[in-house]
Amino acid sequence: MGRGRAKAKQTKVARELKYYSPNTDLSALERELHGTTTGIDTVPTDDSDDDDGDYYARWADDR
Repeated sequence: MGRGRAKAKQTKVARELKYYSPNTDLSALERELHGTTTGIDTVPTDDSDDDDGDYYARWADDR
């Protein structure tokens, strides 16, 4: 007893997820597919402040 409401809610949620179509930002998708970068994930080329020229050396464990 009491399973009816739970099952109905699960069915409702499943149906909403199945037929839900969110708004798609097509311009962002186009930028991603064409490989346009904004420079956020690029490694800087100026390594004048590094001792050995390794950009990631400052985060290395010195143990």
